[in-house]
Amino acid sequence: MRRARLEKELKEEHGEIPYEQTSVRELLTLMKDTTELITDLAYAAAAFENDELAEEVRHLESEMDKMMYQIRLKCMLGARNMEAAEQMTGILQVASATEKISDAAEDMVKLLDMDLELRAILPHILSEADEKIHTIAIYPGSDMVGKTIGQLMMESYTGVRLIAVRRQNRWIFGPDANTKLFPNDLMIVRGVESGYREVREVAHAEIPWSEVVH
Repeated sequence: MRRARLEKELKEEHGEIPYEQTSVRELLTLMKDTTELITDLAYAAAAFENDELAEEVRHLESEMDKMMYQIRLKCMLGARNMEAAEQMTGILQVASATEKISDAAEDMVKLLDMDLELRAILPHILSEADEKIHTIAIYPGSDMVGKTIGQLMMESYTGVRLIAVRRQNRWIFGPDANTKLFPNDLMIVRGVESGYREVREVAHAEIPWSEVVH
């Protein structure tokens, strides 16, 4: 009865979203990972003025809203006394912080809808950041070909984070450790200039990966 009343109240704000059995810990972890991805994608969408990346940001922001709904519902159902309520308040604060970040990422891609003359300043503004967004094509013969992201451990060795992969006519957003790389893949990466140069040289088959890891 209590759950039904709470679900009705929250659905008035978020629409019809089914209750999930996912734990609060799992939801918070998923929200954290999604926040990292949505931030990187928003940065890339603005840097390259790419509407496909911007659309994925909007989709992820919608998913974050649904996760926030689940967190709120679970916390309200679990707050059976004052001590539990205080614990749930801390969880809600963390979840709310990640949601605000995702909202800011969506606001960033809204800049792509502004006047075309003003949009031209976005890449210039983003170029001032220490970590920059780049695209890197993987050439046939590169040591990256046929290897998974987990095998390469690119971020660990170079500090360069792989945000997305464009493969023919489709995108792989937030590729995981099991994602294998192929010739002619186009990577979108974020990192410092020195790390970017190393990754580019390997991707272009100019140096072997062993020179990077050693």
